[in-house]
Amino acid sequence: MKITSARIFLFSTILAIAMSACSQQASEEPAADASEAAVAETSAKPPQAAELPRTASVDGAGVFFISPADGDTLTNPITVEFGLDGMDVVKAGDNAAHSGHHHLIIDAGLPELGLPIPASEHYVHFGDGSTSTELNLEPGSHSLQLLLGDYLHIPHDPPLMSDPITVIVE
Repeated sequence: MKITSARIFLFSTILAIAMSACSQQASEEPAADASEAAVAETSAKPPQAAELPRTASVDGAGVFFISPADGDTLTNPITVEFGLDGMDVVKAGDNAAHSGHHHLIIDAGLPELGLPIPASEHYVHFGDGSTSTELNLEPGSHSLQLLLGDYLHIPHDPPLMSDPITVIVE
């Protein structure tokens, strides 16, 4: 079999679709030659990630901050305590009914709710099942928000998130 740019493009597209659980293909037919493949490659839209199955949340359940309170002025290290009503906190990977684990969003917006919550300095995972942490934040104003994730770090349906709070670090 002759390996052409069109076949490489087609293979790359299929691989990207499979890896991102995409439900649509970028191209239905491979390009006939290298010049058509180049045009197809530049004009094809990147695959969109499909939403993954989401775990149902319990009616009336809620996620909230025990501390700090919205508007608090604090000094490092900051102790943050998470609260959860109506469901249980478990470790990531534990697929127990009516459960999840906390994610702390720092100075960022909500992630895409149909996908696993990213892990970074802005999206801190507590997959060990912990319900508190200590943070060292730069002086200034910071937003904090909690988002509960299921055993695969995917937000529940409907998502359980706290109201965002703002704290001032001196």
